[in-house]
Amino acid sequence: MKKQPQLAEMIKGQVFDGFLLTRTATQRTSSNGSKFLDMTLCDISSEVNAKMWDSYTPAPNVADVLRVRGAMTEYNGRPQLRVDKMRVATTDDDYDMSALAPCAPQPASEMLDYILNRVDAFKDPELKALVLTRLEECGDKLNYYPAASKLHHAERSGLLHHVSTMLRMAGYVCEVYPTLDADLLAAGVILHDLCKITEMAADEIGMVSDYTAEGMLVGHLVQGVAELARCGRELGVRAETMLLLEHMILSHHDLPEFGSPKKPMFPEAEVLHVLDLLDARMFEMNRALANIQPGKFTERIWSLDRKLYKRKS
Repeated sequence: MKKQPQLAEMIKGQVFDGFLLTRTATQRTSSNGSKFLDMTLCDISSEVNAKMWDSYTPAPNVADVLRVRGAMTEYNGRPQLRVDKMRVATTDDDYDMSALAPCAPQPASEMLDYILNRVDAFKDPELKALVLTRLEECGDKLNYYPAASKLHHAERSGLLHHVSTMLRMAGYVCEVYPTLDADLLAAGVILHDLCKITEMAADEIGMVSDYTAEGMLVGHLVQGVAELARCGRELGVRAETMLLLEHMILSHHDLPEFGSPKKPMFPEAEVLHVLDLLDARMFEMNRALANIQPGKFTERIWSLDRKLYKRKS
């Protein structure tokens, strides 16, 4: 298998000839009436906006692997791939999917084992049964689902990556602040985003094709509370435990404009929000900084509302 260049290493003027994965693709009409394809293509190293001008080719589907030939250019100071030729890859093509699909840095089985071992250490048998049941209800999707369609942890097994990282941080925070209920916080971390699985439609390589009707109309916070409440009733979990966990799910985005109808109102809920925000921002920062040279600034990152600087050492 011939090794192809990675997008993160491409510079202006270089020719790309290899395989890329489709994140988004739309056929548009330019000001002169001609058609062109506006796409976001990626490999494991990065993603890039790509244009195929004067093209009446139908837009590829999300998660299609494409054989692409083109040149790296710039538009408004940002990399852009000018596609000269492309086609959807076939089973006869020799490409490595692991080099194309963004994936969590650890195997899904290891991250899930870490989470399950933490739940197994819970002192409260009702809390343990509740969290284990919700994890079991998610089924095999836990192994490959991303945590987002485009932003933080938009990668294969991204949901497990996000939760397991937060869970490790939660353990350290509880050592510093021993008044926290460590098991309650861990349960909130594990449960807070589980309904991302029903909010988004994703395939087994972790690519999100769209939001589901449930995701658009209800969202993972409200849906998460509803599923948790159902599960709690079936298991007969104490009302106080349910109330605390439901509040943690509802409040973990902190502000109404981000989907939370309530701000965190007890310490474990506050820590859950802070850990969620920290992990999301660190993922976005690390991803953006991986693609620039030391001493340079990124372009403005929409999700962070700022540019980032990459230190020289």
